[in-house]
Amino acid sequence: MKDFWNQRYKAKEYAYGQKPNDYLKSKLTNLTPGKILFPADGEGRNSVFAASLGWETYAFDLSLEGRNKALALAEKQGLFIDYKVGDLADLLYTKEEFDAMALIFAHFPASKKSEYHKRLVTYLKSGSVLLFEAFSKEHLRFNFENPQVGGPKDFEQLFSIEELKEDFSHFHILELYETEVELSEGLFHNGKGSVIRFLGEKK
Repeated sequence: MKDFWNQRYKAKEYAYGQKPNDYLKSKLTNLTPGKILFPADGEGRNSVFAASLGWETYAFDLSLEGRNKALALAEKQGLFIDYKVGDLADLLYTKEEFDAMALIFAHFPASKKSEYHKRLVTYLKSGSVLLFEAFSKEHLRFNFENPQVGGPKDFEQLFSIEELKEDFSHFHILELYETEVELSEGLFHNGKGSVIRFLGEKK
């Protein structure tokens, strides 16, 4: 997967655009800035937006090319983000370090996604906020009809409400729902798709 993402992010254009995800934007602007983590952050459109709101922003991804694009985007806006490259298991974040976390289209390998979710939530303080948006299992039919909408073609990498309830069982659910959305994010998220959105507060 590292080679896939490096190849995708190597192009001059930003694969998913430079503007933040709509759901993230709608929620983050209503929160008091603190220390936030962006796993699987790609080219940085979301972490850089958080930094522009005054958040102390941390991010990571497998892709060095993604990091380079993210840092360039931050520099262009006169902002700073702490961006690491590597697998989650190798990164040295500490327990209860962050006030918020944003998982935006963070589709980890099917065999690891629940394990990674459960590890990631240990980095959040009690009372902290988790923002999540990713493609639902219903999205596969949208991808089949219109490949330009993007998203994994592996059914097991897609999400259900039930598995998110299990992975994030230590959260008060503020909202959790599946919905159809019209995406217009750069080159690779274009058209109608099905997503799950989750906003939770760690108990």
